[in-house]
Amino acid sequence: ICKGCVLANYLREEEQGIESTCAFCRTVVPKTSAECKLNRTKRIEKNDPAAMREEGGRRVAKKDFGRALELWTKAAEQGDADAHYQLSIMKYFDARAVKNTKKELYHMEEAAIRGHPDARYNLGCHERRNGRSERAVKHFIIAAKLGCDHSIQALKRCYVGGDVSKEDFAAALRAHQAAVDATKSLQREAAELAKDHFWFKI
Repeated sequence: ICKGCVLANYLREEEQGIESTCAFCRTVVPKTSAECKLNRTKRIEKNDPAAMREEGGRRVAKKDFGRALELWTKAAEQGDADAHYQLSIMKYFDARAVKNTKKELYHMEEAAIRGHPDARYNLGCHERRNGRSERAVKHFIIAAKLGCDHSIQALKRCYVGGDVSKEDFAAALRAHQAAVDATKSLQREAAELAKDHFWFKI
């Protein structure tokens, strides 16, 4: 569910004077933070990867890195792309984390395979740092096609350096623009403008 849909659902409910529900499943939205926490806990107990990923982020904010690692690991085991990605960059959250390049790369690759653009971009950076420009360019092109702005900047540098052809660079630019355009809508633009005026997170 995109931000535009969330806002449209909220405005519809306000106009009709009906109870607020989730834009995705139409379940009544919890009215207190305690209810939210209880619902999230129930979903975690049922091994919901999205709930575990969300709670993992909350644990990081509280510096509870051990619990975050546990939750993200469980979510990743169920194939959650973002959980894999978070595990690949865990060292940036927790300065005490033991550096394990092999494990980081594993999670980065798993996230990339599942369509995570930032993970794909990071793989490209890893390959470029290790002198494998051809493989790096392939990763950057895939990420660019997913709408990753960083990858377009990386491809520009590769083009200047002679590591990517003019044709491939032009094709990547077109694909990137198509991906960006596909995420645009009047509703999403309205949601972005309105995000600071609502009590809920759009």
